[in-house]
Amino acid sequence: MSPASQSIVKNPLLRATLFVCGWLAVVLGVAGIFLPVLPTTPFLLLAAACFLRSSERFYLWLLEHPKLGNYISYYLDGEGIPAKARFYTLCLLWGTILLSVSFLNSWPLRLMLLVTASGVSIYLLRMKTRAEPTALGPEQHQPAHKAHPREETPD
Repeated sequence: MSPASQSIVKNPLLRATLFVCGWLAVVLGVAGIFLPVLPTTPFLLLAAACFLRSSERFYLWLLEHPKLGNYISYYLDGEGIPAKARFYTLCLLWGTILLSVSFLNSWPLRLMLLVTASGVSIYLLRMKTRAEPTALGPEQHQPAHKAHPREETPD
Protein backbone atom coordinates (compact mmCIF):
# COMPACT_ATOMS: atom_id res chain seq x y z
CA MET A 1 0.00 0.00 0.00
CA SER A 2 1.46 3.34 -1.02
CA PRO A 3 1.68 6.37 1.28
CA ALA A 4 -0.84 8.20 -0.88
CA SER A 5 -3.50 5.51 -0.50
CA GLN A 6 -3.00 5.47 3.28
CA SER A 7 -3.98 9.14 3.60
CA ILE A 8 -7.14 9.04 1.43
CA VAL A 9 -10.08 10.57 3.27
CA LYS A 10 -12.87 8.06 3.96
CA ASN A 11 -15.78 10.56 3.97
CA PRO A 12 -17.07 10.68 0.34
CA LEU A 13 -18.32 14.27 0.58
CA LEU A 14 -15.02 15.53 2.00
CA ARG A 15 -13.08 13.48 -0.56
CA ALA A 16 -15.14 14.97 -3.42
CA THR A 17 -14.62 18.49 -2.03
CA LEU A 18 -10.86 17.93 -1.82
CA PHE A 19 -10.84 16.55 -5.36
CA VAL A 20 -12.67 19.60 -6.76
CA CYS A 21 -10.40 21.94 -4.78
CA GLY A 22 -7.39 20.06 -6.16
CA TRP A 23 -8.52 20.64 -9.74
CA LEU A 24 -9.32 24.27 -9.04
CA ALA A 25 -5.80 24.67 -7.65
CA VAL A 26 -4.34 22.98 -10.77
CA VAL A 27 -6.25 25.39 -13.02
CA LEU A 28 -5.07 28.39 -10.99
CA GLY A 29 -1.51 27.05 -10.94
CA VAL A 30 -1.46 26.62 -14.72
CA ALA A 31 -2.91 30.12 -15.12
CA GLY A 32 -0.10 31.34 -12.83
CA ILE A 33 2.46 30.13 -15.36
CA PHE A 34 1.18 32.81 -17.73
CA LEU A 35 -0.08 35.42 -15.24
CA PRO A 36 2.64 36.54 -12.83
CA VAL A 37 0.05 37.85 -10.37
CA LEU A 38 -0.97 34.23 -9.61
CA PRO A 39 1.66 32.11 -7.86
CA THR A 40 2.13 28.78 -9.65
CA THR A 41 3.99 26.67 -7.10
CA PRO A 42 1.73 27.32 -4.07
CA PHE A 43 -1.36 26.40 -6.09
CA LEU A 44 0.28 23.22 -7.38
CA LEU A 45 1.41 22.31 -3.85
CA LEU A 46 -2.18 22.85 -2.67
CA ALA A 47 -3.42 20.63 -5.52
CA ALA A 48 -0.94 17.91 -4.53
CA ALA A 49 -2.10 18.09 -0.91
CA CYS A 50 -5.77 17.86 -1.98
CA PHE A 51 -5.11 14.95 -4.34
CA LEU A 52 -3.01 13.18 -1.70
CA ARG A 53 -6.15 13.02 0.45
CA SER A 54 -8.70 12.44 -2.33
CA SER A 55 -7.20 10.53 -5.28
CA GLU A 56 -3.95 8.59 -5.42
CA ARG A 57 -4.28 8.42 -9.22
CA PHE A 58 -4.34 12.21 -9.67
CA TYR A 59 -1.73 12.77 -6.95
CA LEU A 60 0.72 10.57 -8.86
CA TRP A 61 -0.35 12.13 -12.18
CA LEU A 62 0.47 15.60 -10.86
CA LEU A 63 3.82 14.60 -9.36
CA GLU A 64 4.87 12.77 -12.52
CA HIS A 65 3.53 15.36 -14.98
CA PRO A 66 6.38 16.37 -17.33
CA LYS A 67 5.85 20.12 -16.77
CA LEU A 68 3.81 20.61 -13.60
CA GLY A 69 5.62 17.92 -11.60
CA ASN A 70 8.86 19.93 -11.72
CA TYR A 71 7.31 22.83 -9.81
CA ILE A 72 6.42 20.48 -6.97
CA SER A 73 9.61 18.41 -6.95
CA TYR A 74 11.85 21.52 -7.00
CA TYR A 75 10.07 22.74 -3.89
CA LEU A 76 9.89 19.39 -2.08
CA ASP A 77 13.49 18.32 -2.61
CA GLY A 78 14.82 21.62 -1.23
CA GLU A 79 17.52 21.99 -3.88
CA GLY A 80 16.23 25.33 -5.12
CA ILE A 81 15.18 26.79 -8.44
CA PRO A 82 17.23 26.50 -11.66
CA ALA A 83 19.00 29.76 -12.52
CA LYS A 84 17.38 29.85 -15.97
CA ALA A 85 13.89 29.44 -14.47
CA ARG A 86 14.59 32.23 -11.96
CA PHE A 87 15.79 34.55 -14.74
CA TYR A 88 12.75 33.89 -16.97
CA THR A 89 10.37 34.22 -14.03
CA LEU A 90 11.81 37.56 -12.96
CA CYS A 91 11.81 38.91 -16.54
CA LEU A 92 8.22 37.84 -17.12
CA LEU A 93 7.13 39.11 -13.70
CA TRP A 94 8.66 42.57 -14.09
CA GLY A 95 7.72 42.91 -17.76
CA THR A 96 4.09 42.19 -16.98
CA ILE A 97 4.03 44.31 -13.83
CA LEU A 98 5.61 47.34 -15.53
CA LEU A 99 3.23 47.00 -18.47
CA SER A 100 0.27 46.79 -16.07
CA VAL A 101 1.49 49.78 -14.05
CA SER A 102 1.78 51.86 -17.22
CA PHE A 103 -1.94 51.34 -17.95
CA LEU A 104 -3.17 52.09 -14.43
CA ASN A 105 -4.25 55.55 -13.33
CA SER A 106 -4.54 54.66 -9.66
CA TRP A 107 -1.39 55.26 -7.59
CA PRO A 108 -2.50 52.87 -4.80
CA LEU A 109 -2.93 50.05 -7.34
CA ARG A 110 0.42 50.85 -8.95
CA LEU A 111 2.08 50.78 -5.54
CA MET A 112 0.36 47.50 -4.65
CA LEU A 113 1.59 45.84 -7.85
CA LEU A 114 5.15 47.12 -7.38
CA VAL A 115 5.27 46.03 -3.73
CA THR A 116 3.91 42.59 -4.61
CA ALA A 117 6.40 42.17 -7.45
CA SER A 118 9.22 43.29 -5.14
CA GLY A 119 8.19 40.74 -2.52
CA VAL A 120 8.04 37.92 -5.07
CA SER A 121 11.42 39.00 -6.47
CA ILE A 122 13.05 38.99 -3.04
CA TYR A 123 11.62 35.54 -2.36
CA LEU A 124 12.93 34.20 -5.68
CA LEU A 125 16.36 35.77 -5.25
CA ARG A 126 16.75 34.35 -1.74
CA MET A 127 15.98 30.79 -2.86
CA LYS A 128 18.87 28.40 -3.39
CA THR A 129 20.03 28.00 -6.97
CA ARG A 130 19.54 24.46 -8.20
CA ALA A 131 22.66 22.92 -9.76
CA GLU A 132 22.48 22.46 -13.51
CA PRO A 133 22.39 18.84 -14.74
CA THR A 134 25.83 17.38 -15.38
CA ALA A 135 27.03 15.63 -18.51
CA LEU A 136 26.58 12.29 -16.74
CA GLY A 137 22.82 12.38 -17.41
CA PRO A 138 19.49 12.91 -15.69
CA GLU A 139 19.65 9.68 -13.69
CA GLN A 140 21.96 11.48 -11.25
CA HIS A 141 19.05 13.31 -9.64
CA GLN A 142 15.60 12.00 -8.84
CA PRO A 143 12.86 14.29 -7.62
CA ALA A 144 11.99 13.95 -3.93
CA HIS A 145 8.77 12.07 -4.64
CA LYS A 146 10.62 9.44 -6.71
CA ALA A 147 13.74 9.08 -4.59
CA HIS A 148 14.23 5.76 -2.83
CA PRO A 149 16.70 5.07 -0.05
CA ARG A 150 19.72 3.13 -1.19
CA GLU A 151 19.53 -0.46 -0.05
CA GLU A 152 22.69 -1.83 1.52
CA THR A 153 23.80 -5.22 0.25
CA PRO A 154 25.80 -7.54 2.50
CA ASP A 155 29.34 -8.35 1.32
